Amino acid sequence: MDQSQNSISPADSLDDEIESRIDALDAGFELVAVERPAAETLRVYIDHPDGITLEHCERVTKQLGDLLADYSLEVSSPGLDRPLVKPSHFERFVGHEVRVKTTEPIDGQRNFTGRLAAAGPDAISIDSGQGPIEIPLERVRRSNLVPQLSEVHQ
Repeated sequence: MDQSQNSISPADSLDDEIESRIDALDAGFELVAVERPAAETLRVYIDHPDGITLEHCERVTKQLGDLLADYSLEVSSPGLDRPLVKPSHFERFVGHEVRVKTTEPIDGQRNFTGRLAAAGPDAISIDSGQGPIEIPLERVRRSNLVPQLSEVHQ
């Protein structure tokens, strides 16, 4: 996936360090993604089988506290529009509606929204109602779930 500053980068040395520290908490947290919206800002998205609470975010923030010397650190849940970064994320959400932006056009377009029909280690397939389109994972710039109205609690 693209490593540009505004996109989510799934694996570099800082991301690996963050993931290692979160795993060391041994609390069942999953590092979903690390986003860098600005050079001095880190957004860390975490998940937990029981959902994410404020206490979870505080615990992870304390675990990563030394990063505050170099970065503005934000720790949160992935939200309803959860980013999909790793092959395992796509596999977990097969059947859900997703939005994908690619690094270069596929069949003349870069933006795709539809049902995630299939996911493997190297590619995904999205069906927007006009037949499935296969997208190699190395061409995915950014992707996320599309929140469904039924999932929003008022």
